[in-house]
Amino acid sequence: MAVPTLATRSASRRRAVAAVTLIVTVIALYAAATTPGATAADTPLSQGRPAIASSTENAGTPASAAVDGDPGTRWSSQFSDPQWIQVDLGATATVSRVVLRWEAAYARAYAIQTSTDATTWTTVYSTTTGAGGTETLAVTGTGRYVRMYGTARATPYGYSLWEFQVYGVAAPGPDPGSFWGDTSEIPAAQNVLTVKVLNRTNGHYPDNQVYWSFNGQTHSIAEQPYLDMPANSAGRMYFYLGSPTSQYYDFIEFTVGPSVFNGNTTRVDAFGLKLAMRLHAHDGYDVQVGEDQATFAEDRSVTFQRFVTEVPAEFKVLAQTQAPYRIIAPGSDPSFRAGGVNQNYYTSYAASVGVNESTSNIFGCAGSLAGNPNLCAALNRHTAQLPTAQQQTPGNFYLAPPANYYARFWHDRAINHLAYGFPYDDVAGQSSFISHANPRYLLVAVGW
Repeated sequence: MAVPTLATRSASRRRAVAAVTLIVTVIALYAAATTPGATAADTPLSQGRPAIASSTENAGTPASAAVDGDPGTRWSSQFSDPQWIQVDLGATATVSRVVLRWEAAYARAYAIQTSTDATTWTTVYSTTTGAGGTETLAVTGTGRYVRMYGTARATPYGYSLWEFQVYGVAAPGPDPGSFWGDTSEIPAAQNVLTVKVLNRTNGHYPDNQVYWSFNGQTHSIAEQPYLDMPANSAGRMYFYLGSPTSQYYDFIEFTVGPSVFNGNTTRVDAFGLKLAMRLHAHDGYDVQVGEDQATFAEDRSVTFQRFVTEVPAEFKVLAQTQAPYRIIAPGSDPSFRAGGVNQNYYTSYAASVGVNESTSNIFGCAGSLAGNPNLCAALNRHTAQLPTAQQQTPGNFYLAPPANYYARFWHDRAINHLAYGFPYDDVAGQSSFISHANPRYLLVAVGW
């Protein structure tokens, strides 16, 4: 009888081990697929979602660059501690994994935190020995908002992430009775995207008294709730309640390219109607901006009264000059213009930082400020007296007068606190501007 050689015995053992491994793997996969309570693999939740940060190093390193899926773009903070970056998942989700792809400037000590309201945070992971590179973190938590909160830098520079990726299981999408309604029957666009206008006036106006107007067309949403939006430059779409010539009106702004939507809600001139937009693209991008749902739920008279109650004395007149139709921006009100009682509201503060401009020009980013977005934003937010590195940090905004408390009011009532309260409110990514390629539809909610 032939005796197996060492090589033959080794090969036999390898085949046996491979067979056993295959059987174990098949059994494990079958068990995972059939065991009650087994869940699907986690999926990326953060890509393309709205992101904000405590600061940015410069205009080329915004928070959005860390969630855009592009490994060649990054977020970078100012060179100080602490700093944070936060992503809005759009709805409460179960978070199971976070991947941090650091640039050379990484965090030595940081925490991963979740929140349902972007105010109260729960720490789901923390370390004081961050290693940089790519860190894959297993976490257990729930929340709509997820942030990396850095408390100690590993280098003299700031915090810098090529990618901030959050994985988990998303909550079910909105049902037909939700604020945004049923999107399954929105017709496909023949042009660039389909716009659908929603009546969210809480019963104050029927659909046949909610109108939209664009490019020479005017319709009630009872007659025509959809618009097949073509490419256009610097367009506006107006909305009216009651009649097509009503004084209750407002508008959104946009530029639409052959395969891209760029647009925003705006409070730069005034508040007329509660508006919110939801942009959905073919790649799954889905972002909301505008007034939040709590503001939509309250009566118009309540919103006006909240404004009067919450803003300083100089700003109360803004809700009275054109009431009940509009709350106007301070730069448009006579009291803040030359000869008005508040004409010197900004004079001393502006002079203290070397700016010689009128109060109305500061609110409107006009005159010498027309070409200086960062300085105009800092004046409106009362951060111009701070070191440059701290002027665009949201936590420093509106902490003392003089400041644009009109703009602050709308930020406080906006989705993700993003609003266009003055012309350069987009500095540091604080505006309601949204942009994405291959858009599918835009929902516009019109409220009372």
